[in-house]
Amino acid sequence: MMQAQIQQLLEEIEQYNASDAEQFRLKYLSKKGSIADLMELFKQVSGDEKRLVGQLLNGLKQAAEAKHALLKERSMPAQASGEPTPDLTLPPPAQASGGRHPLQLVRSQITDIFERLGFNISEGPEITDDWHNFEALNFEPHHPARDMQDTFFVSQAAKVLLRTHTSSVQVKEMQKGLLPIRTISPGRVYRNETISARAHCLFHQVEGLYVAHDASFVQLKQTLYHFVKEMFGADIEVRFRPSYFPFTEPSAEMDITCLICSSKGCNVCKNSGWVEILGCGMVNPKVLQNCGIDTEIYNGYAFGMGIERITMLKYQINDLRLFYENDLRFLQQFA
Repeated sequence: MMQAQIQQLLEEIEQYNASDAEQFRLKYLSKKGSIADLMELFKQVSGDEKRLVGQLLNGLKQAAEAKHALLKERSMPAQASGEPTPDLTLPPPAQASGGRHPLQLVRSQITDIFERLGFNISEGPEITDDWHNFEALNFEPHHPARDMQDTFFVSQAAKVLLRTHTSSVQVKEMQKGLLPIRTISPGRVYRNETISARAHCLFHQVEGLYVAHDASFVQLKQTLYHFVKEMFGADIEVRFRPSYFPFTEPSAEMDITCLICSSKGCNVCKNSGWVEILGCGMVNPKVLQNCGIDTEIYNGYAFGMGIERITMLKYQINDLRLFYENDLRFLQQFA
């Protein structure tokens, strides 16, 4: 009777097909398993059979243990091949973090400076129409900037284009009629220009606008003096030159001493020792009127700067094209 049970269980173990080693152990090798039950019955075997049955039980247990080892090997091939088992409780290895692009670093510095002066940030679409980009800003119908040579048109017939400056965002802000306005508009702009060390067909601007009862050119100059000192240091030399822009009157350009060559002359400053970093002026009354603002009550000033030019001077980079080549040797310097 006992011998028949052992033989039946041995055949069952040999034919066991499931891959779960733990389930096999619980069924056959645990304290409540089938082999343990037979061990209890073995105590009742008479003395004449005890030796034979004991040998059969030992053989059954060895067969079960061998089967269990085989199932474990199949379920854990990494352990069977001698590879260490990973400790999932350990923290993950440190990952090298990336750095911010130099243009993004300088954009953040510029906006931080003007936010401390009370300017908020306004943003708008990069695809706009002729009215917001040109007409509202007092560009004449045949102004050269409207030509295909300077502007990327999405649809020339519909007068839809890629914005050439973020002034189009300022127009939208003025149209809201929420006065006074003190805002800066950072963003990417597009112009059909030949790519060189000083120019690109796409670049980034930050433009500022202040519209109130008492805006003056003196306030504009002091605001920009403060910005330049914060950005480049108290020792930087500054000069203003008269200029012309359709949307400001009077207008000026602001230069600083070239930090790349220390005013000795280079390709960035065109050997003059000075680099123009922004244009500015009092908002032309026609622009305010186009946007529905009463020029008898309000006036304003505006300014605009290229982030690439500021970044080149701050970090002494002599070729604007480096910002767009994704060369890790260049970018990792700013990590």
